[in-house]
Amino acid sequence: MQKGSGDMSGRVCMITGTTSGIGKATALGLAKMGATVILVARNEADLRAAADDIKEKTANESIDLIVADLSSQESIHRLAEDFRNKYQHLHVLINNAGLTAEHKTLSVDGIDTLFAVNYLAPFLLTNLLSDVLKVSAPSRIVNVSSDGHKFGRIDFDDIQSKKRSAIGAYGDSKLALNLFTYELARKIKGTGVTANALHPGVVATNIGSHDSSPFITRFIWKLFKVFMSSPDKGAQTSIFLASSPDVDGASGKYFVKSKETRSSKRSYDESVGQRLWQVSEELTKVST
Repeated sequence: MQKGSGDMSGRVCMITGTTSGIGKATALGLAKMGATVILVARNEADLRAAADDIKEKTANESIDLIVADLSSQESIHRLAEDFRNKYQHLHVLINNAGLTAEHKTLSVDGIDTLFAVNYLAPFLLTNLLSDVLKVSAPSRIVNVSSDGHKFGRIDFDDIQSKKRSAIGAYGDSKLALNLFTYELARKIKGTGVTANALHPGVVATNIGSHDSSPFITRFIWKLFKVFMSSPDKGAQTSIFLASSPDVDGASGKYFVKSKETRSSKRSYDESVGQRLWQVSEELTKVST
């Protein structure tokens, strides 16, 4: 049975994007509950600093790290392999990493970087670790989306949103993440693994102030940051979905402030979700 919130001892959790913001706050919260937490990000020095800080604040020494660039599919494959070489179980996978970008750039795989990190990385990593999650059941997949998905659309003639504005492309990537979550939940039904998505709220993280973020986004972020929620508050729903017995068995749902709510009408289109899955398999060359 899933341990109650407050006790995650013996549970292994992987969280992407953990050097700051919501990811780090989520890792800190689960570490306080006694979980073994694997931090994932691309900057090793920042990862080690985050791990040391979490250990100091929680007295939990079971904090590990794996360096990975989530814009690179080869790096994601190494991440999964490195994890398998050290761990036999994975009880919680939190796909938290995300970015905004003012200028269109291509990943090493020739894929739009925003689309690669915000959507394809969760798709690929989850599928590479799906068998470990199944043997670890009951286990949970938590995808950190955004209410920005409500402004998204899926155009299969422009699946990477190359013709869209930066803000539009961000919404598209988060809509894709929701569609993936719901299609995944249908595919893994009965395995003991659940998959849910969430909106963390408008949180004062670095995502909107990064140099790669659109100018208007950086301006608004700076102007309204004082009114935004703290990363600790933004992490609460991720921690809730990772640990609470209140969501035992809940799957294919969308949560805001730790409460189930409806996402956009477009996000529930099963035919789009199924086709998106097929396209994602082609783009990642992974067989599910």
